[in-house]
Amino acid sequence: MTVTRFYRDGRLFLGVAVSLATVLHAAGQKDSPKNERPSLSLRVTPQTVIAPARVTGNAELKGGSNNFEDYYCVTVEWEWDDGTLSQSTADCDPFEPGKTEIRRRYTSAHAYQRAGAYKVSFRLKKKDKTLAMATAVVQVTGGDPFPY
Repeated sequence: MTVTRFYRDGRLFLGVAVSLATVLHAAGQKDSPKNERPSLSLRVTPQTVIAPARVTGNAELKGGSNNFEDYYCVTVEWEWDDGTLSQSTADCDPFEPGKTEIRRRYTSAHAYQRAGAYKVSFRLKKKDKTLAMATAVVQVTGGDPFPY
């Protein structure tokens, strides 16, 4: 905050200049750091199904910086806990600080043939390193647990 004194018609006036950061701090809000890590959440719908059934996984990065470089151009991995694993990696342009934005939403579908409780895992990876991971449980009922 800057206090400025000035005179008008022989009287003293005080002027106050306050930066936006000061106003936000006074209001209890934080400045958003450029490198704040987003949090990852995973939702699988429906959560309870009768086999054979198809479910949809929705992973989302919430909060944090839109240009968090670690999460740019990642390998996306879905593990469905029934022996099925899928991975995809996008072909991306080079990262440009302040311009490039991360992808925030990922969706995939999967079909379960057998009853069971399945722990679905979603991972964001670079090479063999897991950067973020979230899990959700799907309960599959009915169906033939021993089809042959």
